[in-house]
Amino acid sequence: MTTADTTSRTTERGQYRRPDAGRRAARTTPGAGAGGRVTVAVYAEDLILQTGMVHQLRMRPEIELIPEAEADQAQVSLVVVDMVDDATVQLLHRLQRNTSTRTGLVVGFFESGALQTMIECGVAAVLRRGEADQDRLVHLVKAMANGEGVLPGDLLGKLLDHVSSLQRTVLDPRGLTLSTLTAREAEMIRLVSEGFDTSEIAQKTSYSERTVKNVLHEVATRLELRNRAHAVGYAMRHGLI
Repeated sequence: MTTADTTSRTTERGQYRRPDAGRRAARTTPGAGAGGRVTVAVYAEDLILQTGMVHQLRMRPEIELIPEAEADQAQVSLVVVDMVDDATVQLLHRLQRNTSTRTGLVVGFFESGALQTMIECGVAAVLRRGEADQDRLVHLVKAMANGEGVLPGDLLGKLLDHVSSLQRTVLDPRGLTLSTLTAREAEMIRLVSEGFDTSEIAQKTSYSERTVKNVLHEVATRLELRNRAHAVGYAMRHGLI
């Protein structure tokens, strides 16, 4: 076995060591790159993937690669793997705990079942390695730094289908929605917005007046709303009714 093979096999997953890290001056502002550059930490499952990703990014003035010691302060974490396996999931869950850093996945093969895992792990962007040229990588990093998400078109379609299936098979039978209001709550607030009082809402929804009052009170308490007018305004601003 060659020295390179040994190094590759002993490189710990989820670590990034920049060759010139020891000669870098420490930044005074954590997470912010010099000159407005996006700070990026690279996590790869082997030395070859890591070296290739670092080579692609270090040439771009928009990007500042940071060493392992500062990885938790990066704006963006890029995880580079052949496929999403148990070790990848463990790393993604660990990165998820750092709420100041957004995580992107550059993956060689993305199984359809990995979509649910990606959602649960809080991955903000996915790029297939076969499409990961320098420009696409920089676009991915900058989009994540701006709070955006990036997905290949086919994965976006699968994600929308997944959300639709979740709503139809899990939430609808329980009278729930993906929003902050249940279907019943949204209906009652909609009727409030149309000028109906408690007794009229009770008649239209076939609930007792007491139930109507309790539902509206619970919404106001949960969302910290002052009154019914505030609840209507909140629901309209957030597209809930």
